[in-house]
Amino acid sequence: MGTRSMIPVLLLSVLLECFHHFVTGSPAAQLGGPSHEYSVGPTNTPSFATKGKTFRIVTKDTVVLPCEVVNAGGYILAWKRGIAILTAGTIKVTPDDRFRLVDGYNLEIRDVHPQDAGDYICQIATLHPMEITHTLEILVPPRIHSVTSQGNVDVKKGQTVVLECRASGNPVPKITWSRKNNVLPSGDKTVEGFSISIDQATRHQAGLYVCTASNGVGEPAVGEINVHVLYPPEIEVEKSWVHSGEGYEAQLVCIVHAEPTAEVLWYRDTLRLDTTERRIMEVRGSRHTLVISRVQASDFGNYSCVADNQVGKAREYLELSGKPNPAVFRSHPNGRFKDSYNLTWTVTSYTPIEEFKLYFRRMPTPVVPGQVSQPQYQLSKRPIRRQNDTWSIGSNGLRALDEWNDVILPAAPSEQYTQQMSYLIRNLEPALHYEARVQAKNRFGWSHISDTFHFSTRGEESNYLEPSPEPAVFSDPEMRDMGVRVMGRGAVQSSALACQFLTLASLLFLAFL
Repeated sequence: MGTRSMIPVLLLSVLLECFHHFVTGSPAAQLGGPSHEYSVGPTNTPSFATKGKTFRIVTKDTVVLPCEVVNAGGYILAWKRGIAILTAGTIKVTPDDRFRLVDGYNLEIRDVHPQDAGDYICQIATLHPMEITHTLEILVPPRIHSVTSQGNVDVKKGQTVVLECRASGNPVPKITWSRKNNVLPSGDKTVEGFSISIDQATRHQAGLYVCTASNGVGEPAVGEINVHVLYPPEIEVEKSWVHSGEGYEAQLVCIVHAEPTAEVLWYRDTLRLDTTERRIMEVRGSRHTLVISRVQASDFGNYSCVADNQVGKAREYLELSGKPNPAVFRSHPNGRFKDSYNLTWTVTSYTPIEEFKLYFRRMPTPVVPGQVSQPQYQLSKRPIRRQNDTWSIGSNGLRALDEWNDVILPAAPSEQYTQQMSYLIRNLEPALHYEARVQAKNRFGWSHISDTFHFSTRGEESNYLEPSPEPAVFSDPEMRDMGVRVMGRGAVQSSALACQFLTLASLLFLAFL
């Protein structure tokens, strides 16, 4: 600090000294009195017992800046900040009540503000001023000043939007983005930066985005942005084909997503439906349900749900049917026998099943390069005829090995919702793969064809001990396959009795030998 900068301090010191002598009656206060001489020899030269340092203080806390001097003697100590004098000697010059001297010449600052940051100088008013400098750094907890669109953002589907979060604090806060109960569009749980981008927005990116500012001082600051993605209705049908029966209840469900919320209407063909005694419309969140109680045959048919909002419109179709549900196979895919296989399936229907139609064939041989592949045919519709209680196809009925065979099987009378059926296929080849499908019929018509079921016969080399195959569960079925022979329970029982008779005769013959 230069000599010129000390002039105000020295003048203030002289005035204070004169005032002191005048009050105490010291001779130095009298005109013409002898001057007071100070010895400035090496033994009483003042020096600082503390060194300048940096103080990091959280805002609103209290800090004490030390200034301890050895051999202060009659020298005046002053605290300065820039050109402003805070204290001179024991006198506080600054009008700020937050500043005061404690324990000598230590400067205390209470309730520090961010504006208090800077350099503070403790100075000894010697001919060549001596001083130390303390740096005060104010640590400020993070504070979020602004977020995009004040926390509510509307964006249309397919557009891009940038979310920003502005914060302050000391040190400069780190901003981290997250999303409530979800991941960010990038697939990450958190991302750092003052902004994030949502590209080609979809309804799946709508929701609450959270920015968190933290700098290690105090508690993190949190800001929220609610993103609304505006898009036309998107409809998912729970089941496009719904089975029911007369006297039962039916529920047709459309799950509608839209922003803004869409109005949903129900139609039967082109006729708009209203609520009646037997027909109500339920809404639970995005789930819209048309409930039809005490179903009548006239209720079966085609329906649709139509959703409409300011952005667009959508429609999805459903069918209410009395036909049976598709059959489900229950057999194990690996057969127990070399030349036969017992197929078992179940069908659900509110209306009694009248008959089944079974299709089966050997799996087509895969095409091998350089070889001619076996032909594949559509479902056979060849004429059939009955001979001596067995079924066979006409003289023109030779089939390729991989052609579909179809069998009509009458269903046993049943009022059960779930009905099971079995059929034993004979004259198969060992260690080969086959496939089967089945349909069920009630008075409303044929069901959709089942999923294809793949099964295989046992190989020749297997040591598996074959039990007697069970007969098929059907009564005098029509059959459209030359390679399958039907055997009823009576025939099986007669065959078993014949075997027992032959065994007994053989034992008697051996006994008389």
